[in-house]
Amino acid sequence: MTDLPAGFRSYVTNLGIKDETDDFVVIACDAVVPTAAVFTQSRFAGPSVTLSRRHVANGMAQAVVVISKNANVATGQPGIDDAGTVTHIVAERVGCDPTDVVLTSTGVIGRRYPIDRVTAGLGSIPQPLPGTDADGPARAMMTTDTVPKLATASIPSTSGEARIIGMAKGVGMIEPDMATHISMLFTDAAINSADLDAIFRRVVDRTFNCVSIDTDTSTSDSSIVMASGAAGAVDLAAFETALFDVAVDLTKQIARDGEGANSLIEVVVDGAVDTAQAKRVAKAVVNSPLVKTAVHGGDPNWGRVAMAIGKCSEQPEDRRINQDAVVIRFGSDEVYPRQLDDAALAELSSYMSGDHVVIHVSLGIGAGSATVWGCDLSDTYVRFNADYTT
Repeated sequence: MTDLPAGFRSYVTNLGIKDETDDFVVIACDAVVPTAAVFTQSRFAGPSVTLSRRHVANGMAQAVVVISKNANVATGQPGIDDAGTVTHIVAERVGCDPTDVVLTSTGVIGRRYPIDRVTAGLGSIPQPLPGTDADGPARAMMTTDTVPKLATASIPSTSGEARIIGMAKGVGMIEPDMATHISMLFTDAAINSADLDAIFRRVVDRTFNCVSIDTDTSTSDSSIVMASGAAGAVDLAAFETALFDVAVDLTKQIARDGEGANSLIEVVVDGAVDTAQAKRVAKAVVNSPLVKTAVHGGDPNWGRVAMAIGKCSEQPEDRRINQDAVVIRFGSDEVYPRQLDDAALAELSSYMSGDHVVIHVSLGIGAGSATVWGCDLSDTYVRFNADYTT
């Protein structure tokens, strides 16, 4: 069992949204604590996002909630009212103000919560919350995930050791427009709201904002971090490194668990004008359906990577990309401009069929670099999403 950091308690249950498995999570601290969050930029963002964005604007919160299997998006004023009802009941049971509750929802769009069942279940939340583990919440927040996603790290603190626990859900409709998916990270390190927010945004930009399954941005993407302070002060640089380690671990787990995925694709781009260009080129590669299907088929077709690089033209600096300066590698093997014979390409097919494929692109025009993560594209993904609501 993975315990939550000191100061946090949890409760999971079934509210009747899912047929049998748990579909509700609340994790709360003993008091209002520094909290940072980032949310989807979708113009169809749901009430959970719009409400929670207001609630964390002051950098403080006490509880975070996940309702799984129902996004409550595009449900009009009734859906907005339902979100408010949930936060008010949770606040009453936890013992905080409704504005100190962060609400997240995930699942089918266009359906209201079954609010009568939801309110009846929320009224039974125990006082105090009985759980101290992270495993139950990580399972309960799953929708189409095949496995729960947890990651941990620890760093020295003035009281001995501070811990960071992260959990996430997300395997489809993932292309970041701020954070992607739903994730919750908790730490007992003492860190003020301003520092927590700045660190979290830097970490998110290098991790959750660097994963893509299918180029589609969810209406409900939310990522939250809370700091109880129970373990005392920490070195901020060490904290940022540990938070990054947890977030990048979760990022890889999300990519590896993409709907129907067999392979984790890691694209490294260096030699770019700057980090922004490196990420842009890397995303063009990892998002290409032709690259994804080549990996799925174990086909070392580097021409598809060259195609993806070549279509980058959004910014003026992209016109500096010169094919004569570009180097493409699969793993450590150069495939362009070095020309491999058929025998060498055949040997690479076994690597391309592996569960972790690294595509390395060097642009040769600067010092910028970035790494992004995604997965292959299979017929299972198509079949699953064709039948999603039926």
